[in-house]
Amino acid sequence: MALDLARFREKLIARRDELLAEDRMSKTARDPVTLDQDSVGRLSRIDAMQVQAMALAQARRRQAERAAIDAALDRIDDGEFGYCLKCGEAIAPARLEHNPSVSICIECAKEG
Repeated sequence: MALDLARFREKLIARRDELLAEDRMSKTARDPVTLDQDSVGRLSRIDAMQVQAMALAQARRRQAERAAIDAALDRIDDGEFGYCLKCGEAIAPARLEHNPSVSICIECAKEG
């Protein structure tokens, strides 16, 4: 398989940089919610807690995506990029174009 590994590396690094920037921008949303009974109403506190929970969930998704990107970069370094981790077959180039950090082929993904 003749993949342009340098281009995939660039895409992965650019996406990782975007995720890091998003983490820096959303840091204040993950700060603890103030539960001062006098300063805000009950619904406002519930809303603030929900916003905080959503921000934490997004942070976890970004962290998982960064881990997948780092693993893909390692596979590039090891000469294993583009091959399914389950069956060893080549991953379709279109699948890699869509998500370069993907680690399994479409058939293995369907199997679950």
